[in-house]
Amino acid sequence: MYMNKNNSKFQFTVGKLDAGMALLLSPDHHLIEFPATILPEGVTSGSIVNITINRDIQEEERKKKEFMDLEEQIFEEFSKPPENPKVKVYHITQTWVALEWEPLVLNSVELKEIDIFKNGQRIQARRLSDTRVKISGLEMDTEYEFHIEIRTTGGRLKSNVEKVRTHTIDNLTGIRVCFGAFDNDDEIVPLIEALHRMGASFTDDIDGDNTHFICSRLEGPKYVKATQLNVPIVNGNWLFACEKEGKIQPSSSFQVNVPQRIEN
Repeated sequence: MYMNKNNSKFQFTVGKLDAGMALLLSPDHHLIEFPATILPEGVTSGSIVNITINRDIQEEERKKKEFMDLEEQIFEEFSKPPENPKVKVYHITQTWVALEWEPLVLNSVELKEIDIFKNGQRIQARRLSDTRVKISGLEMDTEYEFHIEIRTTGGRLKSNVEKVRTHTIDNLTGIRVCFGAFDNDDEIVPLIEALHRMGASFTDDIDGDNTHFICSRLEGPKYVKATQLNVPIVNGNWLFACEKEGKIQPSSSFQVNVPQRIEN
C-alpha cells in the first residue's frame, strides 16, 4: 500500500467474480466487495489489481456550492408569505357590479376559500371565473364598498377596498349586450351604432357579465347559454327605446315571443 497527502494506492488479489461484484483480498488479508464492472478488461480470479484513491477537492467544492444554492432556493421559495389580493371593479350597472382580482400569489400556502364582502359584511356572490365575481341585487345610484378576503393554510389576507356607485337609471354606459340569432344579420348594424352613441358595449360571446341578450329568434347555442345564465332576453327595439327615453327600459316590455321587425 502506498499513501501520500493527496491519494492512496492499494493492491488487491481478485478472489471471485460473481453477479457483477468482485471479492478482493488485500495483502493483510482484508476482504472487500468491489464493482466488477469498473475493473480492467480481462481481470479474472487470481489477477492482481492496483486501486488508487484520489480526493477531488475541486469537485467537492462545486457540489457543496450546488447544494447550498439549492438550499437557499428552497428557503426563499417556502419562506415567502402569500401576498394580499388586489381587487378592482370590472363592470358596473344599475343593479350589479362585477369585481375581478389579479391571480393570487400564495407561495408556499394553499388556498382554502375566497370570501366576498359588501360594506364590511360577507356575502354570497356568483363566480364568473376563478378571478371574477358578479354581485347582484344592488340599489340604483348607491355607493358600496367591496373587498375580498382569502382564507389560506397560513391565515387570512384582505384585499384593498373598492368604492363603487351604481349607475343612475339614465346612465346607459353599463349596458353590455350580446347578439343572438336574427332574421337578417343587417339588423345588428343599427343596434351596434346605437350602442356606440350611448357609450355602451357588446360582446361576441354570452357570459354572466352581459346585461341583456338581444335577438329576434329564440335559437342557437348562445340563446341556450343566456337562459342558463338567466340573462334577460329582449328584442332589438329594447335598445332603441333605451336610447330614445334616455334611461333603462324594463325587459318585460320587449320579450322575444315571435319574430320581430326592428323599427329604428
